[in-house]
Amino acid sequence: MKSARPAIAGLCLANLFLVAPMTTAEAHPVTVKSCDREITFDAPPQRAASNDVNLTEMMLVLGLTDSMVGYTGISGWNKLDEAMREGVAELPELSERYPSREVLIGADLDFWFAGWNYGMRVGGEVTPQALAPFGVAVYELTESCIHIMERKRIAIDDMFNDIRNLAAIFGVDARAEALIGDWQSELDAIAQEITRGEPLRVFVYDSGEDTPFTAGRYAMPTAMIEAAGGRNIMDDVETSWTRVAWEPVVERDPQVIIIVNYGEVTAEEKIAFLRGNPGLAEMDAVVNDRFVVLDYVEATPGPRNIAAIRTLAEAFHGIDLAAITGAAE
Repeated sequence: MKSARPAIAGLCLANLFLVAPMTTAEAHPVTVKSCDREITFDAPPQRAASNDVNLTEMMLVLGLTDSMVGYTGISGWNKLDEAMREGVAELPELSERYPSREVLIGADLDFWFAGWNYGMRVGGEVTPQALAPFGVAVYELTESCIHIMERKRIAIDDMFNDIRNLAAIFGVDARAEALIGDWQSELDAIAQEITRGEPLRVFVYDSGEDTPFTAGRYAMPTAMIEAAGGRNIMDDVETSWTRVAWEPVVERDPQVIIIVNYGEVTAEEKIAFLRGNPGLAEMDAVVNDRFVVLDYVEATPGPRNIAAIRTLAEAFHGIDLAAITGAAE
């Protein structure tokens, strides 16, 4: 299996942000669960923003741009692809990296979609509690809740949960259910076609040379890998995205390595590092050239997770799911 760029299957990017007009919900007030909090909205937010490319894409697929005044935390890490550039063309970037509290208050926000280590840091100056006195309600990305509370597991349903909660907040529930229905159908089709034998050992390589930054038990790639018929070799690390030592990676000898592509170091450069380091070059995945490249927006919770699972399943099992299931490219 050669290094591969994933097709964005099951999600036509040309139509990604062409959604039905947003209609104001009659169901307000609505209350949603955000990590360990409940938040009530008397009406849909009017001056919203989102942090990071994957969270922003959730807002875009729900057709919420008319209610948005900008976004934060994308260009500072070189995460925008062409589809996202078009999607946010009418919106300003309020901060290239993590925003300060002053930036968010200065934009007169009434809503911010962010997460722990997705715009907010535990103990930092920007938190739901710090922004509440200024009229800014914060909805937290479900994957990120592990940083402030206990969780049992990570699941694709966590992304669905965020889509449903955002839709409830903004009064576009029907749009969310249509999207989730399509995504679930795609997952069901994948599950029917893949072989459920001994799962392949998979390592997620985000970045770092001295120590790798990777996906632990509660990071979305763990659920994606499992849905594709593999197992994250770091699924015993009790956090989401984190640094580990190279020694356990080598000892667990991954058969496939997922390269997360973003930032100044390219996927090709990351693969070259693995091949060129004598301590890493003997891992099964490196010897057999078994790399799968996913863009950051595919590897973090968001609308492109389902297509990325199909990419992983095809790579793990050596099959063409589009030919088998007739899925749209």
